[in-house]
Amino acid sequence: MTEQPTSFERPQPGVDPAEARGALLRPQKQAAQQLGTPALPAQARPDGPSSGPGTATPCGKATDGNGKELPVNGPEHSQPAATEPGAHRPRPAPEAIPAQPGADQERSPGGQERRTGRGLPPGRPMPMRRDGDRLRFVGAATRRIARGLDLDEIVMGLCRATVPTFSDAILVYLREPLPVGDERPSGPVVLRLRRTDRIPQERDTDGVLLPPAFEPEPEPSVLADLSSLTTELCEVRPGGALNEVLRGVRPVFADAPAARAALPELLGEGGEAVVPGGQRAILAPLRGRRRVIGAALFLRRPDRLAFDGDDLLVAAQLATHSALGIDKAVLYGREAYIADELQRTMLPETLPRPTGVRLASRYLPAAETARVGGDWYDAIPLPGSRVALVVGDVMGHSMTSAAIMGQLRTTAQTLAGLDLPPQEVLHHLDEQAQRLGTDRMATCLYAVYDPVTHRITIANAGHPPPVLLHLGGRAEVLRVPPGAPIGVGGVDFEAVELDAPAGGTLLLYTDGLVESRLRDVWTGIEQLREKLAATAQLTGPDHPPPLEALCDEVLDMLGPGDRDDDIALLAARFDGVAPSDVAYWSLEPEDSAPGQARRMARQALARWDLEELTDSVELLVSEVVTNAVRYASRPVTLRLLRTDVLRCEVGDDVPQLPRLRQARATDEGGRGLYLVNKLARRWGATRLSTGKVVWFELNRN
Repeated sequence: MTEQPTSFERPQPGVDPAEARGALLRPQKQAAQQLGTPALPAQARPDGPSSGPGTATPCGKATDGNGKELPVNGPEHSQPAATEPGAHRPRPAPEAIPAQPGADQERSPGGQERRTGRGLPPGRPMPMRRDGDRLRFVGAATRRIARGLDLDEIVMGLCRATVPTFSDAILVYLREPLPVGDERPSGPVVLRLRRTDRIPQERDTDGVLLPPAFEPEPEPSVLADLSSLTTELCEVRPGGALNEVLRGVRPVFADAPAARAALPELLGEGGEAVVPGGQRAILAPLRGRRRVIGAALFLRRPDRLAFDGDDLLVAAQLATHSALGIDKAVLYGREAYIADELQRTMLPETLPRPTGVRLASRYLPAAETARVGGDWYDAIPLPGSRVALVVGDVMGHSMTSAAIMGQLRTTAQTLAGLDLPPQEVLHHLDEQAQRLGTDRMATCLYAVYDPVTHRITIANAGHPPPVLLHLGGRAEVLRVPPGAPIGVGGVDFEAVELDAPAGGTLLLYTDGLVESRLRDVWTGIEQLREKLAATAQLTGPDHPPPLEALCDEVLDMLGPGDRDDDIALLAARFDGVAPSDVAYWSLEPEDSAPGQARRMARQALARWDLEELTDSVELLVSEVVTNAVRYASRPVTLRLLRTDVLRCEVGDDVPQLPRLRQARATDEGGRGLYLVNKLARRWGATRLSTGKVVWFELNRN
């Protein structure tokens, strides 16, 4: 694309560029005197009359046909009485980086170079010769640099803004690694070549080489491949020439004594071949807020005009804006990294695999530039093969919201470990939110699924209701009490117990999935229900859709304007445990209880064709039941579940949890849990509101 100059008033040789009017009029007057003809008026057609009624003279005075002056208010208000059709008038230039003016010095009246007689290709950059051009260029270049958000965008903006308008090539070096904020890097200062850019071979818009009349001059080989002629890494030696130039902060010409000694250190052995002779290279340090973070080398070809003193000011301005932008981008990158790590640690890394239920989840931030928020989800295994499903949303999208979310999630996990009812969990979360502050508001939905009874208990605190997708493809919005948000205080929460049929899928979500500026929450819930039903039809009535694919399909319902809030999504597929795979007994706390437990466990294993596990199960059941009977005052429960593993659960009314310890050689007891730890695949103990449950699992094969 050809860049057009922003000014149509070309300075003339030998004229002060600051006098724009004189730059236009004096050369015409001089040429007219040499030819013996009167001078042409400003902005007059060359082939038109030099004077006439209502025309403007070079002195800025209007005359009538008899030479009498007409009253005017000044040259700014001088207007011709009649405007000839097709008369040339200056047009305002577009807002862009201006091409370098000064083509009048290199170009003949016919549009050819006086030096070679060849036509110039469109958009060939010319050196800037006036202060106004430099100011416009610096303004446009700094705006382009400031548009970048990350490090690569800022460096690319510097390269694209300067090549080819200001220089023919540029090399940008940055510290490796870049210091962040007030950090004091340890070790030597190392510069890495981050990016190079140069003028490419001119081509037209279709990628075809320009015709011979517009072919550019061949570029010198020194700028053909900058990366191959320079080293990638450069160590800045303390007290060296490069270190002194960088400490000086101000740009210098490459032919300056300090720069001549510093360039070999920066570019390497063969790097000096890149730098043309004369003042055609500028070395500009890049200084951030506290320290130098790199350097930029601006280069011009030998056939171009050399840099002048004003170009050093331009290079200093570009280097300053770029360095400050890079410094801020590094700080922003560190903050984004901290936010990502905070969000990642607040959310579960992996979901558990509880018995009788399969889980899948998704989390989407509101925007890439604000990756932290208050949405969270969780799945917490509970005693009795149950699982707690939690989804919540804290107001706001800030680090504070994420911190509050983390505290509420930790509180919910602690309360779930106490095996409290869902409504009690929400009540304690409400109290915790009030302790955190008066304006700490959140919504939450807490559900407990029991795969043995195929029931689910749900309590809600101002959260959107869940959607249950049945096996046949029917999607149902569950009727749960809405409740008040967490943090309001003084509100009782209700729980409702519903059926959880095998093969069904429960979808818990935050309001960001169903509410936006384009739709209200209930319209979004209805669209979600329709989306789930349509997705289920694709797999047929007898096969539920895969969980991961179902989550992706749900997120596909979001339109371009629907991402106003964070989205947390938790999907639970209810597989359940068949009644034939469950064996349950209640034992009185007597000395005969361990023997009864062994006998009943043996019968259940025979019924399930798991006789190979009989010896291990009898031994472990006997040890656990013996410990329970020793301290229990109420009946002891024993339950066996056959799933992908064999799970045994023993419950009693004693809240103290057993502790694994190493028995001494003289001890008569204390080896029961040691045997459980050695023979079982997994084991654990969970405190209940009515006592505790000790469980262990064995592989079936």
